[in-house]
Amino acid sequence: MMTAIGVLLFVVGLAFSIWFHELGHFFWARRFGMRVTQFMVGFGPTLWSKRIGETEHGVKAIPLGGYIRIVGMMPPGEEDLAGRKVGRMRKLVEEVRGASLLDIRPGDGDRVFYRKPWWQRVIVMSAGPAHNLVLAFVLFTIILVGFGIPTPTTTVRAVSDCVLPATASIEATCSTPVDDTGALCEAGPDCALPIASPAKQADFRNGDEILTVDGRPAADWEAVRAVIRGSPNEELSLTVLRDGREETLTVTPLPNQVYVDEDREQVETVGFLGLSPTTPNVSQPLTSVPGQVGGFIVTAGEKLIGIPERIPQLFRAAFLGEERDINGPIGIVGVGRISGEAFGLPPERAPLQEKIVFFLSVLASLNMVLFLFNLVPLYPLDGGHVAGALWEKARSVVARLRHKPDPGPFDTARLMPVAYVVASVFIVLSGLLLVADIVNPITLEQLQ
Repeated sequence: MMTAIGVLLFVVGLAFSIWFHELGHFFWARRFGMRVTQFMVGFGPTLWSKRIGETEHGVKAIPLGGYIRIVGMMPPGEEDLAGRKVGRMRKLVEEVRGASLLDIRPGDGDRVFYRKPWWQRVIVMSAGPAHNLVLAFVLFTIILVGFGIPTPTTTVRAVSDCVLPATASIEATCSTPVDDTGALCEAGPDCALPIASPAKQADFRNGDEILTVDGRPAADWEAVRAVIRGSPNEELSLTVLRDGREETLTVTPLPNQVYVDEDREQVETVGFLGLSPTTPNVSQPLTSVPGQVGGFIVTAGEKLIGIPERIPQLFRAAFLGEERDINGPIGIVGVGRISGEAFGLPPERAPLQEKIVFFLSVLASLNMVLFLFNLVPLYPLDGGHVAGALWEKARSVVARLRHKPDPGPFDTARLMPVAYVVASVFIVLSGLLLVADIVNPITLEQLQ
């Protein structure tokens, strides 16, 4: 039941995010007097619709986006093609242009999109992504200020029983024989049970509060961790507070291999004790939200730019059985599945508050991706329309400086070949993600 609730919540959150995006376009289009004939969430067959005023509001079957239909998105052609032989693509462009112009009624006058000033068109087309950014900002604020974020302390939460390298098999445990790389094995001189962790051998216990490391005060967990990682095979003296009494424990961190990059390809040798800190949620100040959101925008932008180079691996994972890259792209189905898995966890593993924070994080991340993706300056994305309006203004300024007549509205219809390529790439990528999310999904356990 909770798994189904998690999936349902994600679907509702996705639909709301799309609706809120389109609401940005709709509000400003109406604010500037443009006539909007449709306001739709989704694509494909219409599941429900209702006409309110001059606009049909509705929901369609495929929840991969949405749109509003503004009258006159494309200007009339710059030349008369009657009686002339034109190519297939040009004919297609003119058919699309003609369909757009058919929406214009005799009384529309200046209510059509292409007749509005360039700056109004920029605001209308930027408002959708801006709404996603605002929603992401609000959700991140609720998470950071309202719930807080897990912050490691110097109090020990758990002590590892043994030492397993980062390269260890996922099936490896403290009771399974492994070789030097952590791979499961059955016999041989290099095959043995993992050794007990230094922390276990030194008698660290859950609840110990680390006060000093080699005589230096333990300011926070990061400071303690830095000393431990930088001291493989070096004896350390740690003072802990246990049951109201101070005790000094002597321990030597073992050399252990850990991954140092997101792709889990490069490893380095660091000191390892086997201590995990308690991580209570600590509310963050409101002033920290812009910086946190800014950092997330940079990270999300880098991942978005890196998608093309990850497509070959995604293809191999979908059709050739290769292990799925957990840092690669995940489709709508995959994210919905992970949301369901998170809500399906038993309360002892994930309290309700953690599930709510996880869901809000997923929804905030989704809106951040929608914000960045729609700003890509390619037609038919919002960024493509914005780029067209800015180009129109730029060439108007150049024409004025050269004492030439204003070239008039930029002919967006000529960008239809680009639109078809972009749409085709999006459809192929969506299909590839769908297959990968079904046959070789990324699970919540892999992400933890």
